[in-house]
Amino acid sequence: MKIRNVVHKGLRRLVEDDDASAVPAAVADKLRRMISFLQDMQQTRELYALSGWKAHVLTGERIGTWSLFVTKNWRLTFLIDQGEIEILDLNFEDYH
Repeated sequence: MKIRNVVHKGLRRLVEDDDASAVPAAVADKLRRMISFLQDMQQTRELYALSGWKAHVLTGERIGTWSLFVTKNWRLTFLIDQGEIEILDLNFEDYH
């Protein structure tokens, strides 16, 4: 899937320039793998293939937002535009 936009500035630098200087060094490689997986993904059900990422859709005010586990409190979050087959609002955040 194409990534339409990235919210987190450091993550944007990682996606666009492969510059990991603005994300925690301990998770830079994991974020690279996750981003690569998302870009290669064809269907949302593929997100469940890697159980360690604990893929799930948020509820409540954030209904429809996907969440992938990165570290204790940090998640990679995004929306999926099924019509355009694109990832929207990719973010690296601690929403807990």
